[in-house]
Amino acid sequence: MGEDQALVREGIVRMLERAGCTVLAAVGTATELVHEARRHKPDVVITDIRMPPQFDEAGLRAAIEIRASEPGIGVIVLSQFLDDTYAIDLVGDRAEGVGYLLKEKVASPELLVDAVRRVADGGSALDPDVIARLVGRKRVDSPLDGLTQREREVLALMAEGHSNSGIAAKLVVTVPAVERHVTGIFSKLGLTDAASGHRRVLAVLRYLGQ
Repeated sequence: MGEDQALVREGIVRMLERAGCTVLAAVGTATELVHEARRHKPDVVITDIRMPPQFDEAGLRAAIEIRASEPGIGVIVLSQFLDDTYAIDLVGDRAEGVGYLLKEKVASPELLVDAVRRVADGGSALDPDVIARLVGRKRVDSPLDGLTQREREVLALMAEGHSNSGIAAKLVVTVPAVERHVTGIFSKLGLTDAASGHRRVLAVLRYLGQ
């Protein structure tokens, strides 16, 4: 994992290890992060966005580079900033094995560990606040205006990377009910050619990011 603040870095490492995860390397710069990722080829890389030496988006660029050069490695980016463009840039053309979380959420070990496991399994874990911002964008004559409140809730959870069964559990409804909502959402948004799984996450993100 990559984090320039030693105390934060150590805290995250301990959090992950207590949850049964094995941390192969913990570094303080983006350059080291890319090097260690290529050397160890872990299931998941976790990185802060702002990393030395410039303290700009070096961590994000490193994450994108790792996703491009090592597609078998999942990547989770932690950010202090509610910036939806970061999430969209990170996902790119592939919604598998990717996560984007606000740093404040890392205070909850369960959320971080759940994201690590989902990303390690090839899924996605995108921060609910980022997705809510995308869904809530004001547009002229947006098809989102035609969605019911429940459809908006399902759309947001779909964009976060949840499966139909995961959405059903969160909303306390049946899986068939979720499937009906998903069909309705895709029809209203013109995404009927999007398949299930990762491609539907990518399709929704592309739509919301327009």
